[in-house]
Amino acid sequence: MANASAVQVIGGGLAGSEAAWQLAQRGIPVLLYEMRPLRMTPAHQTDRLAELVCSNSLGSDLPDRAPGVLKWELRRLGSLWMACADQAVVPAGGALAVDRTVFAGLVTERLSSHPLIKVVREEVARIPDGPCVIATGPLTAPSLAEELARLLGSEYLYFYDAIAPTVYAETINMDIAFRASRYERGEEESGDYINCPLTRDEYERFVQALLEAERIELRGFEQEDPRFFEACLPVEQIAARGPRSLAFGPMRPVGLRDPRTGRRPYAVVQLRQDDLAGTLYSLVGFQTNLRWTEQRRVFRMIPGLENAEFARYGMMHRNTFINAPMHLRPTLQYRQRDDLFFAGQITGVEGYVGNIGTGLLAGINTANLLQGKPLWELPSTTMLGALCHYITHASPRDFQPMKANFGIMPPLEDAPRHKSNRKQAYAERARQALEEFLSQHTP
Repeated sequence: MANASAVQVIGGGLAGSEAAWQLAQRGIPVLLYEMRPLRMTPAHQTDRLAELVCSNSLGSDLPDRAPGVLKWELRRLGSLWMACADQAVVPAGGALAVDRTVFAGLVTERLSSHPLIKVVREEVARIPDGPCVIATGPLTAPSLAEELARLLGSEYLYFYDAIAPTVYAETINMDIAFRASRYERGEEESGDYINCPLTRDEYERFVQALLEAERIELRGFEQEDPRFFEACLPVEQIAARGPRSLAFGPMRPVGLRDPRTGRRPYAVVQLRQDDLAGTLYSLVGFQTNLRWTEQRRVFRMIPGLENAEFARYGMMHRNTFINAPMHLRPTLQYRQRDDLFFAGQITGVEGYVGNIGTGLLAGINTANLLQGKPLWELPSTTMLGALCHYITHASPRDFQPMKANFGIMPPLEDAPRHKSNRKQAYAERARQALEEFLSQHTP
């Protein structure tokens, strides 16, 4: 199956693509295996490498926010993913969002044209011998998943991930909806988001319809123990937590003013541009498991979306991840085999940028192993180092996926009292720690 001199990277998603690039840039031949289009997943729509499925947003790009700190680190470390994302940007206020098609096209072209990377369109059913990075993501094919379960000697953990729907921009009623970013942050004159305002009566009717709407049933034993990832809850699950849970969650109106009334709405639904042409917009925070007919009915109750046409409906799928604290070192090596690395969402790192970061580190460390160099264990005062430390040191009994956040970093000494100043202090410490680390290690 493989060239004996090449590292095998299993999975052409975010982490696998980044790992392959980092290896090739260090002179290591790579066989990058991607099963699509021969075998598609429930979430993907194309055969492109690094296809984004849940959202087109990579989260905040502000320098004093945890996701922004992680993005700075990845740019500093030479991430292919971040370079392509910066070329495919669409307006999103203080966040970094991309045109999915343009972004995946850029990544696919860069990898396919690299002289040391061979993209193999083939499903891998067994764990290869020799140096390997497993980055098959949360939708690992059943045959390989069974192999991994046998290797690891413990059953998989899992959670449910959901995707938000996307509508055609021309079908949004701009007589009701308005353009603005919260607190006018990061926006041009017209605003980066489209906002659909709701009065209290409209909000309560919408919530009631959402709670009564028919959902797609989970399968078999999954009905008895469904586990949802808190950062990506289906909107109907949030609504079930209380009558105002959405108004304090994805429909919070703070920082926005309806130009028709001059006042803050009771609630608001934000839509974010999903492509460079501005023809598609996704409903922010509206991941859902409603049946498609119910999505049309219920989401058209939102003022401004009464005639919306859907380019893509929301959906929910099971995501699988290993018990990383039991099986992985902070270098992302399997504890029982030095030349087997894991990267991406299968490790329990959550969020696009975290997946990229683990792919980058796994690629660098695989190259370092083969070239006789010290493997990198990034300082936990960096955001990527903190993520890798968390997933390899958390309690195995109740391990759950984790996104970039300041709470997983070591506490600050003499921490500023004001929250915004503390965030800035965390960010500054992370940048200094990475620069000091790189001064002692060859990138």
